[in-house]
Amino acid sequence: MNRAEIGRRGEAVAARYYQKQGCTLLVHNYRVKMGEIDLILREPDGTIVLCEVKTRSPDPLASPAEAVTLAKQRKLIRATKYYLQQTGQSDEPARFDVAEVTPLDSGRWMVHIIKGAFTA
Repeated sequence: MNRAEIGRRGEAVAARYYQKQGCTLLVHNYRVKMGEIDLILREPDGTIVLCEVKTRSPDPLASPAEAVTLAKQRKLIRATKYYLQQTGQSDEPARFDVAEVTPLDSGRWMVHIIKGAFTA
């Protein structure tokens, strides 16, 4: 499995994880010129969740979330503002999460969600 395929599978795993928690998947891979949002979901309480998914092999020295740099956060924030304006949801509560997804040797996946990983 190549890197792109691992990333796609990791995003799908994270989406299923959120859905099992009662979230509704609104958009998968929202792309505009200012950036991309991996997952856009709505929690049962109405909160919109903008999730950056990082899929990495296990590494005790670095967490996948460390790859969400300040520059990446700025791109996500710009793309989110555009999405919320275009969909008429600018007044809705929103949160930025990072999903760390790690493939395990058993063929299973470990998902760790960092809720509110950063703010706009």
